[in-house]
Order: sequence, then C-alpha cells, then structure tokens
Amino acid sequence: MPAGLLALALAACGGGSSGGEQQIETTIATSATSTDPADCAKYTTLKFMEQMTSTQGAQAEKACEEETEEAEGKPESVAVSNIEIEGEEASADVAFEGGNFNGQTLTVALVEEGGAWKLNELTGFANFDPEKLIGALVAQLKAAASVKPRVITCIAEGLRQLDESQFEELVINQETQPIVEIAKSCE
Repeated sequence: MPAGLLALALAACGGGSSGGEQQIETTIATSATSTDPADCAKYTTLKFMEQMTSTQGAQAEKACEEETEEAEGKPESVAVSNIEIEGEEASADVAFEGGNFNGQTLTVALVEEGGAWKLNELTGFANFDPEKLIGALVAQLKAAASVKPRVITCIAEGLRQLDESQFEELVINQETQPIVEIAKSCE
C-alpha cells in the first residue's frame, strides 16, 4: 500500500478538555496539518515514523519529512475522542472526514517525552470502513497514471476478498506484499 495512504494526517477539533487532553489534541492537530518537515521529530516518535513509512531510522525520518511537506491525503477535519492518559502514555481515537482515511476512526498511542506528547503508534481501528479505504487507494492509483484501469479495478476486488481483520492488519502494519501479490494476479 502506498506510504502516502498510510501517512497519518490528523487534525483535532473540540475543546473544553483538561490540560493533558488539550496537549494531546494539539499534538494530533499539528501533526495532521503541518507542512513543516521539522514537525515530524517534534510531534512523532521514530517508532511512529517507522510504522507509517515502512522504513527504518534516518530513512523513516526523511520519508516522514517528505510526506509532511507534500501534504497529500490530509483530512478536511477530524474529531479526537476517548483520550485516556496513564502516566506518560496515552491513547486517543481520531475520526477522519476527508483525506485518505475518510470515514475511518483510528486509535493512536502517544507517549510523553520531555513534557511533550508525541504520536507513538497506530494501534488499530475503532471504526473501519473498508469501502471508503479502498476508494482512497483507487483514487491514489488513478492519480499515479502508471497503473492500468483494469488492474486498479482488480486490486480493489482483491482487497474486497480480504476479511476485515486481514485488511485492518495490512493497513496498520503497512504490509505492501499482499497488494503486490493481488496486483501481479491482475496483470
């Protein structure tokens, strides 16, 4: 799956929360909306960057910076809910409207480092709509223009054959091999 699809574009809305919750919402909002490459290191951990880019170390940070600067696939808005803080760890659900994760609600884990909250890991889906995710992937593949329309249709059908838990795992773990295998069977 293209890294851009899984690039986490988060933005927050709402208010009236405690200081820690407000800091978490701000971290999510800034991570989502920023086009400043320096914000990758400021608002996300290396672990998060590695998960989202399927690369390691300095390569993950560079990929994050490039994706942040490109700003593709960002949502029109998100709603942050179910913030739970336990010491220096937290989690939150982020519902997306627009962008690559339109119609999805993702659960993210955060850690507090040096008094600042950082996104640490995408842990799952609180609400998963496979059809909307397939639609976003199809749009990305069409925009690439190098993939034939019949192959795009075939990939979408192949993804529809996965059960929901397989599809969620594929997205969370940035597993591109199943999509490559589907694409090869489509040629």
